[in-house]
Amino acid sequence: VQLQASGGGWVQAGGSLRLSCAASGRTVSNNGMGWFRQAPGKEREFVAGMSWGGASTPYPDSVKGRFTVSRDRAKNTVYLEMINLKPEDTAVYYCAVSLTPYAPTDYSRYKYWGQGTLVTVSS
Repeated sequence: VQLQASGGGWVQAGGSLRLSCAASGRTVSNNGMGWFRQAPGKEREFVAGMSWGGASTPYPDSVKGRFTVSRDRAKNTVYLEMINLKPEDTAVYYCAVSLTPYAPTDYSRYKYWGQGTLVTVSS
């Protein structure tokens, strides 16, 4: 499975971005998919995830109310809509395919990873 993430970029605080992650190689419609981010000097952090059935994993407080995950199973694609972005959201964002039909917060439960897309939020 190959994952291609896109949509990152530079945005001012308060702005919005939409990330996309397309999977190829085989269908991942029966797997959970997640989004993680990693800022310089920090650990990888779960920000959003969705099960094969469309249930979203509870969002962490740091992004709750601002980030929304969605997926198109037919297109093998997962999205991350981000609004009201803050400078602390600056990070490389990664999409990943879970080992299971669910999207846990533990990154060790994910098997396939995209290359990451950089999001920079200026104050």
